[in-house]
Amino acid sequence: MRPFEGIRIIDATHVLAGPFAAYQLGLFGADVIKVEAPDDPDQSRDSGPDLDLNDANMGSYFLTQGSNKRSLTLDLKTEEGRAVMWKLIATADVLVENYRPGAFAALGFTWEAIQKANPRLIFSSMSAFGQDGPRGVQTAYDHVIQSTSGIMAATGTPEVNPIKFGAPAIDYATGTMGAFALATALFQREKTGKGQRIDMAMLDVAVMMQASHVAAYLRTGKNARPRGNDHEHATNSAYQTKDGLVMLGASNIRQQRRLWAALGREDMAKTNNRQRHAERDKEAALLREIMLTRTADEWEAFLQSRHVPASRVRQLSEALADPQIASRNLIHDFPDGAPGVPGRFGVPVAAFKLAHGNAEVTSPPPRMGAHTDAILAELGYDAAAIAGLRAKKVV
Repeated sequence: MRPFEGIRIIDATHVLAGPFAAYQLGLFGADVIKVEAPDDPDQSRDSGPDLDLNDANMGSYFLTQGSNKRSLTLDLKTEEGRAVMWKLIATADVLVENYRPGAFAALGFTWEAIQKANPRLIFSSMSAFGQDGPRGVQTAYDHVIQSTSGIMAATGTPEVNPIKFGAPAIDYATGTMGAFALATALFQREKTGKGQRIDMAMLDVAVMMQASHVAAYLRTGKNARPRGNDHEHATNSAYQTKDGLVMLGASNIRQQRRLWAALGREDMAKTNNRQRHAERDKEAALLREIMLTRTADEWEAFLQSRHVPASRVRQLSEALADPQIASRNLIHDFPDGAPGVPGRFGVPVAAFKLAHGNAEVTSPPPRMGAHTDAILAELGYDAAAIAGLRAKKVV
């Protein structure tokens, strides 16, 4: 039995962070019902490098976190649509939305009204800056939060900065933290029997992703510097080899001692970090010279065999081809495609393994509205009523 079997989640979110949070619980057994307006699909359905998939409302951004969900189209701007949502809320354990702050409440779905309708419901709102505060009414995406939070300013090199992350890391970190928040609230409900209100902000998550920088600034008053591939310790930085870059990870005193011993330069080993700081330039110059004597793959094998962290800098395609990735069951393969997605594709699953009840993809990302009739029938609507809702374009 997977951990969240028997839990129903209403996923009224779009783009990346909110859908990813619901997806994570869906992988572990939750019944996730994705709600989209009939004439306004999730933006992620039209996003990704495969333009044909975008045209079919099955863009790769949507595929990333669409598996294990059922799709319900519902116009919440209509009275009938809101009535369906209230019926759905009565059956649910979790409701996640990421409308602009105040917009969901303006439709009548306030925390107070939801509490009355279902006192055990976990109601989570995910937004850029939170539901209150000076920026509460503002909107943003991953890259805007990167610029707002200070992460961009600390990314890049001293010569070229600020630089945005190559991946939408804030979105997926917010989704992961959102899944943790939902699991926390569900665990608490087991003890109290009460629902919970969750206010999740992307900016808050971005600050937590810089936790050590934050603590350092609060102590010293100095902003984190964009150091590029050069760490404060020379033995913990990237260097050019015969054929590419190798990233050294001799971070602590023991590891740097092992590195210098492996290179036959025990005389360079230090006994404390103050010494490493003082001689960083000397160490870096020597390492730049030594690293050019082998290929990146050769250095990786040589140093790893001596318990010194090191890796050739790889492209994503190379990383995904690594047998280690296959051994971890991180990717679910759809060899025959899926409805609306001709041809093979794959999606990421969960970043951890359990002894039992593991994450599992049991259904492909759904076409828009694929489960509308079935879900409405579960809520007590007969065929005539469903036809009437369709005629009015409520669903």
